[in-house]
This record gives sequence, C-alpha cells and structure tokens, in this order.
Amino acid sequence: MTAVIHDDRICALGEGALWHPGRGALFWVDILGRRLLGRDRGGAREWQQDEHVSAAGWIDDDRLLVASETALFVLDLATGGRRDLCPLDAGNPATRSNDGRADPAGGFWIGTMGKGAERGAGAIWRWHRSELRRLFAPVSIPNAICFDPAGRWAQFADSATSRVMRVPLGADGWPAGEAELFLDLSGEPFKPDGAVVDATGATWIALWGGGGVAAFGPDGRQVARVDLPAVQVTCPAFGGPGLSTLYATTARVGLGARAGAADGATLALPGLARGLPEPRVLLAPEGPGGGAACGS
Repeated sequence: MTAVIHDDRICALGEGALWHPGRGALFWVDILGRRLLGRDRGGAREWQQDEHVSAAGWIDDDRLLVASETALFVLDLATGGRRDLCPLDAGNPATRSNDGRADPAGGFWIGTMGKGAERGAGAIWRWHRSELRRLFAPVSIPNAICFDPAGRWAQFADSATSRVMRVPLGADGWPAGEAELFLDLSGEPFKPDGAVVDATGATWIALWGGGGVAAFGPDGRQVARVDLPAVQVTCPAFGGPGLSTLYATTARVGLGARAGAADGATLALPGLARGLPEPRVLLAPEGPGGGAACGS
C-alpha cells in the first residue's frame, strides 16, 4: 500500500482529521496556522480564524462544532459565521485546545494543554447538550481521543507519558468508572498522537516522530503498522467510498531543513482498513429552556 498526498497545503501543525459523512468531505485544522481546511468534490476550502482551532465534529450538512483555544463554537460552512456555544478554559490565556472527537452518544470530547506543552497544564473535557465537564486532569498533551462504536468505552492519551488510557462509559456517554491503562508505549521511539477506531474495534494511532500509523486490537496487541512519508503524523480518520481510506494529517513544525515534500501535507492511504461513520454532535434544543450556559 502506498500513501498519496490528499491535499498539498502545508500545515505547521495539522490535526483534527474528520470525515463528514453527509458532505463526503474531509476536514482538518492547522492549529498554529489558525485555520480550518477542507476538501470535497468541489476542491479545496479554507476558513481562517482569529485564534487557534484544533478539532471539529459534524452537526449537520451545513455546520461543524469547532474547538478553539477559548471556546466551543458552531461554524456555518457556507458563510463562515461563528456562534459560540461554551467557553473552554477561556480564563487561562496560557492554554489552547488540542485533540478532540465526537462520541457515539452525541457528545464531544476535547483536550486542553499549555501552549508551550507545559507539564500538567491541560485536561480532558466532555461537552454534551450544553453541559461541559472537566473529566481528567492534570494532562500535559492530550491525544488519542476515540471511542468503542457501541459506546462502551473511551480512550485518551497523554503524549508526554506515552500512556493510552481506557475508561468505561454509561448509557449517556459520561464516564462510569476509573480510567485504566490500555497501552504503555513509553518504550517506543515515537509518541502516540491522534487515534480512531475501525470497524473491527482496532485502534489506529498516529505516531508522532514515528513516520506512520499503528493499529492495536481490543486486547492491546499491535496488529498492523504502516509507514507514511511524513515524520510527524498527527491524526487519522477513515473516509472515502466505503470508509476504506485512511486519511492522516501531519506537521512540519520543528523539522526545518529535514522536512520532506509530504511533511505538513494531508495524506491518504486507500484500502488499508474499513472505518465507521463519525458520530454526529447533538446540540441542545434552542429556545426557552434550551442552550443553557455550560458548567464545568
């Protein structure tokens, strides 16, 4: 299998790969470039922002939920208009959002971290129908947020420790127990970054500094590894016809003269495995009694 460049716009820190099933489009972000990018049958699209943006989920065919350094907001894809839903660590100018993904119950998990990756400055949060809770802290570099398709568990990592954790979920998608160690990758020459679960239940993890992606079965054993033509792979997502293409964002930051043509580009690897549709983010009903301010 050979990876191809899906989009050659170079990202300093590409992240947040999201396949939108209704639009048949891939979206992703350049965190340091403060922009949301997309590509569909009509070609390349871009929405420049005034602050860092790091992850998104789809609400409907016209809107995305986007995580920025200060808020969760709804982005109108046609107009580029923004409507804030909830502050996200907005009182702390030293932090920004990082990895995030929608869960099967319609919620959205998002990590925060120090802008300089300061130790223990971040946390893992969940937003669900206008309620925001801080779930796990302290975290240094939150990543690998992904879910069992049946909604039985969530996973997340702290890239600083290379430990991937797993936590059971209740019927409403909130944690129903303590987080336990799923993978200890501290002995590897890479850091676990973004992750997604495929149709077999295997977790595909981007290997920051490892030049590829690796899949781990539900029992934690590595079942596959694929090299990619970029050193810093950041976030995978399944999409395309039959959800059989693995897309991966990458980063060029810090590489300098060592950067190759694919470093910072968004890659595609057809026929690697079959994914699952990305869950929809459910908004609270609008109007009287709906859209209450978020709590933490």
